[in-house]
Amino acid sequence: MKINKFIYFAVALSMGLASCEPEFKNELSDADYSAGDADFTSYVAVGNSLTSGFMDGTMFRTGQQYSFPNFLAKQFSIVGGGEFTQPSYEDDVNNVGGLMLGGNQITDTKLIINAQVGGPQNINAVPTSGFANLQRTAYNNMGVPGAKSFHLLAAGYGNIAGLAIGKANPYFVRHATSDNATVLGDAMSKNPTFFTNWIGSNDVLAYAMSGGTGVNQTGNLDPSTYGSNDITDANVFGSVYSTIVNTLTSNGAKGVVATIPNVSAIPYFTTVPYNPLSPTALGGAATINALNTSLLGPVKQILTAYGQGDRIQLFTATAANPLLIKDEYLTDLSAQLTGALVANGIDAQTAGAIGMVFGQARHAKATDLFILPTSKVIGTASGMPAPFDKLGVTFPLADNYTLVPQEQTEITTATTQFNAIIKSVAASKDLAVADMNAIMNKLASESGIKLSDGVVYTSDYFSTTGLSTVLFSLDGVHPNARGYALVANEVIKAIESKYKAKLPKLNPGSYPGATVLTSN
Repeated sequence: MKINKFIYFAVALSMGLASCEPEFKNELSDADYSAGDADFTSYVAVGNSLTSGFMDGTMFRTGQQYSFPNFLAKQFSIVGGGEFTQPSYEDDVNNVGGLMLGGNQITDTKLIINAQVGGPQNINAVPTSGFANLQRTAYNNMGVPGAKSFHLLAAGYGNIAGLAIGKANPYFVRHATSDNATVLGDAMSKNPTFFTNWIGSNDVLAYAMSGGTGVNQTGNLDPSTYGSNDITDANVFGSVYSTIVNTLTSNGAKGVVATIPNVSAIPYFTTVPYNPLSPTALGGAATINALNTSLLGPVKQILTAYGQGDRIQLFTATAANPLLIKDEYLTDLSAQLTGALVANGIDAQTAGAIGMVFGQARHAKATDLFILPTSKVIGTASGMPAPFDKLGVTFPLADNYTLVPQEQTEITTATTQFNAIIKSVAASKDLAVADMNAIMNKLASESGIKLSDGVVYTSDYFSTTGLSTVLFSLDGVHPNARGYALVANEVIKAIESKYKAKLPKLNPGSYPGATVLTSN
């Protein structure tokens, strides 16, 4: 069974979207530009993957050049900004991203679009970046992919010995100045006169990307006990965030902090619809009638007797049908289903299988969100015999693919709390705020954002309007080069407003979008 909605791209090679080296046009030295009250002599950026230049699912050599801090540093140089350095990816000789450790690939290569089969898919290549020569260098761009807020303060986060036990980060390992270095400590060694701080997304995003399989750690003040997919306690976040900002401003540096976007504004969570099962995909009217008569109908009838009939919907041959999911928040009615089916003459083995499959199952609703990888498993083999052999159709998708409303509430609550803390701490230090949450929400709206080039940009990279108007990369979480240019412009606006500066803006449309290859 093929579910084509999410793996279809209207791709035209003539769009010229292949990745290329960055071009900084309009090399400016106009005296009208000014740093205002800011001092860009030593600009340092702290954060996570959104700061590092991560896109298309990985770090790769040319992609890093489009990081928003690198864009900013270029503009700062016109008004006295100094040298800006980023971690080296010169060992990524094939420009495909990914990391190797001990002969094993530990992170993915970059995502591309294969024009022959659609996309996205990882480029078929072996990474050349690794850990043979640790850089032991502090850089101006201290964005570390995967970092949560408290990781910036964690000694040993760059110790290669900690990788096997999940206590270290492979990206920070490559350039940490020592085994016991902290990200913030290395950043401060650059003596910043100006900084950007965009940290906090992973404190809630990791939970969302896992489909809510992590733990909401509200009330747990010990982050050393957290799992990788957990939501950070708001008090922990507040304490850590204050420490980071207090440290960055300790020598009088000014800066910009950025809010974190809600998952509802990110294509990773909004691309796969709750009802992708067309009548054709289900096998047509005859198959639909058979499933309704022999499976869905009897299950719905029994659940109705328990006041839970709305869990299951009969398939229709005239419209799109919803996915079948497991909802851990539902009361498990496996035993009740099994018993009722046996009482109605169904053999015990079949009744037991139906009870097991549908005990905590329900059909998805418009209020559910699905993570992007769901598109690759819908309709695939479940490992169960017929009729339970199709994932998302007659066998429920596991919890890790779905964000149900209760999980979304946890995510929204944490995001709201974190953003309130970010703004409060910024106000206490008289810092500028780039409200990236508001910008991403606007980008995800139907109207999108119309930029200076006259083009309306959106977050929907699966749209048939074409990839050229999309500001997200193929991983559905991180911006592409155009998106990072937008981020840089928003930071510049915040700087101009707060520090009376005047800086040149970037033209997002002049930078590349997705990489399109004729084959992979």
